[in-house]
Amino acid sequence: MSGEVPGRSSRARRILRGPRPEAVPALVGRAAAVVGLLDIAAGVFPRFRHSRMHAIAEVLPGSFGPFAAALSLSAGVLLLLLAHGLKRRKRRAWRAAVVLLPAGAAAQFAYRHSVLGVLIAVALLIPLLRHRTEFAALPDPRSRWRALANFVLMSAGSLGLGLVIVNVHPNRTVGDPSLADRLTHVVYGLFGFEGPVDYQGNTSWTVAFSLGALGWITAVTTIYLAFRPEHPAARLTEEDESRLRALLARHGARDSLGHFALRRDKAVVFSPSGKAAVTYRVVSGVMLASGDPIGDVEAWPGAIERFMDEAKAHSWTPAVMGCSETGGEVWTRETGLDALELGDEAVVDVADFSLAGRAMRNVRQMVKRIERAGYETRVRRIRDLGEPELWRIRRAAEDWRGTDTERGFSMALGRIGDPADADCLIATAHKQDDEPGEYGDLKAILHFVPWGADGASLDLMRRDRSADPGMNELLIVAALQAAPRFGITRISLNFAMFRSALARGEKIGAGPVLRAWRGLLVFLSRWFQIESLYKFNAKFQPRWEPRFVVYRASADLPRIGFAAMQAEGFVDLALPIPRFLRRRRAAAERPCAHAVAERDVRAA
Repeated sequence: MSGEVPGRSSRARRILRGPRPEAVPALVGRAAAVVGLLDIAAGVFPRFRHSRMHAIAEVLPGSFGPFAAALSLSAGVLLLLLAHGLKRRKRRAWRAAVVLLPAGAAAQFAYRHSVLGVLIAVALLIPLLRHRTEFAALPDPRSRWRALANFVLMSAGSLGLGLVIVNVHPNRTVGDPSLADRLTHVVYGLFGFEGPVDYQGNTSWTVAFSLGALGWITAVTTIYLAFRPEHPAARLTEEDESRLRALLARHGARDSLGHFALRRDKAVVFSPSGKAAVTYRVVSGVMLASGDPIGDVEAWPGAIERFMDEAKAHSWTPAVMGCSETGGEVWTRETGLDALELGDEAVVDVADFSLAGRAMRNVRQMVKRIERAGYETRVRRIRDLGEPELWRIRRAAEDWRGTDTERGFSMALGRIGDPADADCLIATAHKQDDEPGEYGDLKAILHFVPWGADGASLDLMRRDRSADPGMNELLIVAALQAAPRFGITRISLNFAMFRSALARGEKIGAGPVLRAWRGLLVFLSRWFQIESLYKFNAKFQPRWEPRFVVYRASADLPRIGFAAMQAEGFVDLALPIPRFLRRRRAAAERPCAHAVAERDVRAA
């Protein structure tokens, strides 16, 4: 990559270093979680309430009476719900804790006249008030799906905790109720009704109040999440897209992933000069960027600073997936983040590609065999296709997708045939059948996005499952052979995750650790196509360009990995749309030139 990135002062680097874990919010969050667990134990287990640990658990309402036991249980559950938000410096979690602690202390004093409980509550309240400026993070993007998730999780948790409450009084239970009776008692109690299990003395009231409190918390939190104002996930606006396209027109040759910044389910931050930008998506509290910043390398630090400021304002975990070596150097230098090699991108130089030679023997034989079977290929720009053919390609791309979940984020555009993407390249395989199918003679599709003026980057690979094996190899060879006609000198193929480990681990002399790591990757390839993508790419004798993940701390890597899997579509926590409904919606959009086709993943 040409050009040098200007240095930054030490003060600027400290500012750009981003949201480091703050000591006070982290300690307060942990304290809230511990006290919540103690309060739950004080409200549930009779012996615990009479033990020496009872004094520690009195930070919120706790008493020997049924009503105070329910209050202790309620406060404990609420504190557990607030703990994560306090750790992330969320303003609303702080407000809830500030209101909850005095209310709990007042209730405890009124019912138990406990000065110690009030003092412990005040001891936790003081750092909350003293460090109130630390809790300034804005809310995350959200939708009402969280209300359904809260209801399911809270209901399951309430059932489990309710069974514990019902079973911790064996000496006061009347008779020997069955497990079905106990479970029925829990369900009735969550709705505020008396169940089939009976107890001696006030225990029946204690259990009833506690179960009712669990049901109340489940209902209130679900209703709150369902009716609070919705903050939808960020989308790329038309103005943002126009500015990004202008930057790509001038600087798009720097990064093969640049065009994927135009996915419309991403948000963007621009540098103060407007000469650079970083696109991202927020997933599970992780602010996930992909590829290098877009635009002039001299302006990258300004865009990165805006990105880090946005992450700090919301207390999101910053991360970058798939940046180049130059991009990783800039990110780490400007922010203090760390970088880890994630894998390699396969890039084929058109001028050096040939089917001749022993190394290309398998590809050459496969292509000739398929061509003899009657297949032909066509390589065209999107602008050269008519709308009826584009519609058939979109429909075929959806029907031929191997999974119900749409995949792709960092290396997938997520659409085919948009007029704004007229420069995209599409390679198709065709074969005349005696009985043409729904899509005529169309058998396979490869879609490429522009990589500057003289490059292309593979976006999507789809094929008819009834077609002969080798469709992808056929179309890649066809695209490479047709590339000079379109002025294309380089083509980026798939991304091979952990390629170097796979390559070194199979060589003679590889150590036991490296062999074990390769064995694990081969095992994981059953689900994530790690080894198969590497071997597929290696067929075309590419040069390998390393790609990196940029992260804040090693402890964040599992969370970043899970968020990346969600973004790429390998993990789907939302309710999927049935395939027949997706097809009905696609049919309704048939006349629309802006219809969005389905996405596929380039990266494993």
